[in-house]
Amino acid sequence: MSGGRKPRLVANPLDSAISTPSERILKECHDLYVDGNNGLVKIADNLGLTLLPPRKKIIVMIMGNHSAGKSSFINWYVEEHIQKTGVAIETQGFTFITSGRKRESLTGNATLHLYPHFRPLLAFKGLTDYLAAEISTSKQKKFSLVTFVDTPGLVDGDMIYPFDVNNAIISFGQQADLIFVFFDPMGKALCKRTLDIVEKLSEMCGDKLLFYLSKADEAGRETDRQRVMMQIVQELCRRPGLNKCGFEMPTIYIPNPQNPSRCENQIEGICQTIEKTINQAVQKTLDQLEKDCDLICSTISKKLAQDRTDVSHNKSARLHSFLCAFLSISLPAVVVLTFLMNYFPKKELEELLGEGPTRAFRLCAGIVTSLWDWIPEDSQIVFLIVCGALSYFFLFLAKYFARQGSRTLTKKEKRTLEGYNDYIQDVVAARKGQLYDEYLRQCAADHDL
Repeated sequence: MSGGRKPRLVANPLDSAISTPSERILKECHDLYVDGNNGLVKIADNLGLTLLPPRKKIIVMIMGNHSAGKSSFINWYVEEHIQKTGVAIETQGFTFITSGRKRESLTGNATLHLYPHFRPLLAFKGLTDYLAAEISTSKQKKFSLVTFVDTPGLVDGDMIYPFDVNNAIISFGQQADLIFVFFDPMGKALCKRTLDIVEKLSEMCGDKLLFYLSKADEAGRETDRQRVMMQIVQELCRRPGLNKCGFEMPTIYIPNPQNPSRCENQIEGICQTIEKTINQAVQKTLDQLEKDCDLICSTISKKLAQDRTDVSHNKSARLHSFLCAFLSISLPAVVVLTFLMNYFPKKELEELLGEGPTRAFRLCAGIVTSLWDWIPEDSQIVFLIVCGALSYFFLFLAKYFARQGSRTLTKKEKRTLEGYNDYIQDVVAARKGQLYDEYLRQCAADHDL
């Protein structure tokens, strides 16, 4: 971005493959941050700021004891058999399930490369070997805007995990946008490990936590189901961090046309919750984009204003340095010239300097001579010492003021900053306004529907 030229955004040919306005908005906002030449992250870094690019998808973490139906729910939402299901502890690590252009399976460090937000989790010894990612081409529901995190099935007793599973789940939960806690009705819902983690998450990010009674169709009659729910709610409310009013636990199960159930199924409510969170993520991303643009522009304005202050300060410092240097040189020079004036005859000085300068110099010399004669002889040496000390003092002040100058911006640097500011104002802010209008039109259309 040199020469003050305003860069322009280049359309991404992949944008045409994006199906929903929300998906396109999140992707374009992300691209505005990470663009290699003019991205906000790079501009901010050049200004000494740190910006994090927004995610293109929300993250939904699902946790619970083993066989609680976590993987089954993901398969139902994606409408593809991605995760293994069963009574055994199938999920021993963390699996990211997300959408992409082709079906792939990743493990270990490749998963962290795909999700750099989770790199701090490398601090958990042994966790990398239990990370995986499943990329699906499914476009069902809102899956293109969601990344599910399937967590290890939790059990009590002698079960040994290869890493600190409690703190790992808590760390994942802090990064997630939603945390679904599945309790099954088959007698394992009150797993102490699950309750301990839920209590800790409630203290840190309770607004993300949502509780569901999964596999509700397997709970028997309605009275049995109510008894199980009451037991779970009572156990949760005994925990200080979970004792809150308005506790809700919808009943959900995977619909099976071959085996219909009379149990109320609120699984569509989860879909609505996910969609609502996506809309909130779009709003937050657009709002954060505006705040980051304002931060960059205000930082540029401060730097340019500071540069003008520094330029003025440097001029003042140079002037003070020059005056002190002049006084430092003038004191010994006047004394030397006075003796020279008295030593050389008047005619020789007029031939050397001219009549006018000679008259001026002799006048100054006469004043200095009169002052010198006025000083007692026993104090003349002291006077010379004082003059020398003053000369040295003024020389010291001249060097001091010379060092007080601050580094100022070069013309190229100022042009670069002005180019950044123009780019933010003319390109990014304008595009942000267009994206916001597009989002509002989408909301209006959805409301009409």
